[in-house]
Amino acid sequence: MKKRSFAAGQAVFLAILAALTPPLSAQNVSPTAPYQETARQLTRLIGHEMRDKQIPSIAVALVDNQQVVWAEGFGWQDAAQKTPATAHTIYRVGSVSKLFTDIGVMQMVERGKLNLDAPVERYIPDFQPHNPFGTAITLRELMAHRAGLVREPPIGNYFDNSAPALQQTVRSLNQTTLVYAPGTTTKYSNAGVAVAGYILQTLNHQPYAEYLRRSVLLPLGMGESSFGPDPRMASRLADGTMWSYDGLRFAAPTFQLGEGPCGSLYTNATDLGKFLSFLLAGGKSGGRQILQANTLEAMWKPAYEGQGTASAFGIGFLLQKLDGHLDVGHGGAIYGFSTQLEALPREKLGVVVITSLDSTNAVAMHIARSALRDMLAVRSGSLPPAEPLSHKLPAELAVRLGGEYASGNDIVDLQNQEGNVELSHNSDGSMVALRVRAGEVIEDGRLGYSPEPILSDSASDSAPVLHFEGRTYTRREAGVPSPPQPAYDDLIGEYGWDYDKLYLLESRGKLTALIEWFEFDPLTPVSASVFKFPDHGLYSGEEATILRDSAGKVTGVKVGAVVFPRRHTNAPGEIFQITPVRPVDQLRAEALRATPPEESGYYRDPDLVDVTRFDPEIHLDIRYATTRNFLSSPMYTEARAFMQRPAAEALGRAAAQLEKQGYGLLIHDAYRPWYVTKMFWDGTPDDKKQFVADPSAGSRHNRGCAVDLTLYSLASGKPLIMTGGYDEMSERSYPFYPGGTSRQRWQRDLLRRAMEAQGFTVYEYEWWHFDYADWSVYPILNFTFEQVDGQLRQEPH
Repeated sequence: MKKRSFAAGQAVFLAILAALTPPLSAQNVSPTAPYQETARQLTRLIGHEMRDKQIPSIAVALVDNQQVVWAEGFGWQDAAQKTPATAHTIYRVGSVSKLFTDIGVMQMVERGKLNLDAPVERYIPDFQPHNPFGTAITLRELMAHRAGLVREPPIGNYFDNSAPALQQTVRSLNQTTLVYAPGTTTKYSNAGVAVAGYILQTLNHQPYAEYLRRSVLLPLGMGESSFGPDPRMASRLADGTMWSYDGLRFAAPTFQLGEGPCGSLYTNATDLGKFLSFLLAGGKSGGRQILQANTLEAMWKPAYEGQGTASAFGIGFLLQKLDGHLDVGHGGAIYGFSTQLEALPREKLGVVVITSLDSTNAVAMHIARSALRDMLAVRSGSLPPAEPLSHKLPAELAVRLGGEYASGNDIVDLQNQEGNVELSHNSDGSMVALRVRAGEVIEDGRLGYSPEPILSDSASDSAPVLHFEGRTYTRREAGVPSPPQPAYDDLIGEYGWDYDKLYLLESRGKLTALIEWFEFDPLTPVSASVFKFPDHGLYSGEEATILRDSAGKVTGVKVGAVVFPRRHTNAPGEIFQITPVRPVDQLRAEALRATPPEESGYYRDPDLVDVTRFDPEIHLDIRYATTRNFLSSPMYTEARAFMQRPAAEALGRAAAQLEKQGYGLLIHDAYRPWYVTKMFWDGTPDDKKQFVADPSAGSRHNRGCAVDLTLYSLASGKPLIMTGGYDEMSERSYPFYPGGTSRQRWQRDLLRRAMEAQGFTVYEYEWWHFDYADWSVYPILNFTFEQVDGQLRQEPH
């Protein structure tokens, strides 16, 4: 499964980066003698992953033949308070919860109270989703994800922060229609396991959370676990962190799910170690038989034939192979947390890894599988050397690899995002981070890991060839993307909530959904308002329906049974505006009385020049000389743009290169007096201050080495439309924002590449803001434009 303010989330992030390794707590389990070297190697790997992927905390527990042989927490449980994570830190473990609901069901099956193959309506007659297939749904199908239900119910779904009762959640499924005939297709459904939990609640006449505590958690000795927040453990709950492709990072929401049996377990590494011990003991815990060994064995067999060989669902458990060994377990992802629980039942080895960063299951799986391989090696008496660690691609290689690659009609794009190279796969929308490990370029990111090399040739090769998912890709030239279909214009945008947005965007001519932050799904039109998801992914086989009001205006999109309301965003050309914290005249008077911060050290003498002197096609649209800016008030008395001479010369070179492609530079702002920076800071609300500079440190605009700009067409003279507007204080301003259209993103990236080629770097929150490489050698300036202009008129020409 998957509010403090954005600023609060950023503060936590900075604290994490300051120190990722607090002192160890006594609440960890020291490694036993055979596993001390394993623990040392895993500690090295975990530390690297936390730094490389910016993960606040990780907890791990290893189990050998029912004994927890090592359990430890790393990083911070609460970075702001500098509370270290331990093996007893509490985490939300998302869909790992499903295994406990499944165990509860199987206990009742053993007692003859439930029949896995009886129609669900036998136990809850009011469960009646529309079923055009005529075949009844069974408990076995619910737990093996073969019931054909939608992924999420209309009420109590993953996005619903109203915390409705489980009964409301299950009854809302009566408003839905089955996607597939029961028993025919594997389709992962949170709703299905919620129904299984509701059966436990109904037949035992008590809330499912209490029933599972009494029948499963306490018999397993899991006294630090609960289905829902427990006040006794609140002080040990880790802070969860959210992130997005484009760099957004904020504190995770904490609301409770209405579909709790599928994802509401709060627990820690040590308690999950006890659960693993129970599995490896053939269903025993503390000398008691909690579940029969043959029942567990049945759960570890494919529930349906023909599910493929790579992985399949048994009853609840995901069944995979690890180097030929049967691997049973489950992953979990809920807002701000990711968990992997894996066991090798034949070898009686198990591991659990938990992180406090959203959707980092690939990292947790990498650590878990490294642990299991090391444990197997310990068993054989030959622990291998520590695996090599990965690192960013060299800067030159990262830049050179950028572009489009093709294998027949299948396309992948490589994009350099501030030194991090991301591979996007057009056919399934997946995003893959590339790293170098032992001289090979591999997939290694928050969302995926594979040791198989992707880049076949050396860094010196001029025509790199990529190998990805069994196909070979070669570079090709990508032209300017075509405009999207006009019918998509009013559909493209953002939907949903601050904590979980749905983006409708256009990619290579197709309307595409980016859902649950990380899954791109190309949509197939069924009608003007109905689009079908592909037959893979989170919402396989479901439909996206565009919702409109009586005037035809788009008000939302319904995915399966869940309605995502339309979010307001500025229209192209619309000026973004805020209400200043204080009146602008007051801000100006205060700023003019203030003094810039004192600086020490060597600085070059200022040499501000008019940027329009360096290329005739550099045009000006100085918004702060007008009311067309975020404060709706003029900051400057004239529309001028000045920069330090080397920066202005580099800007001229960028302009010259862009002109060859038919584009000119349109400047919105360049040198900015310090007092204006102070006005911006003092007038901007705290939750938007990441878009303005702190005057206590000055800005690169104040130093004459920053420029705000966009592109215009030389042919038409009109500015190009980008993914978001100038000065817009929203995620759409981020330089790697994934929404909008292919052409808008291409134009934005063209500008960035042209500026980077001349020594500029883009600001992480604004696609239009570029800093020149030498900004740090110039002082903070507070000259008015008139003073600068006066100095320029005195220069000899």
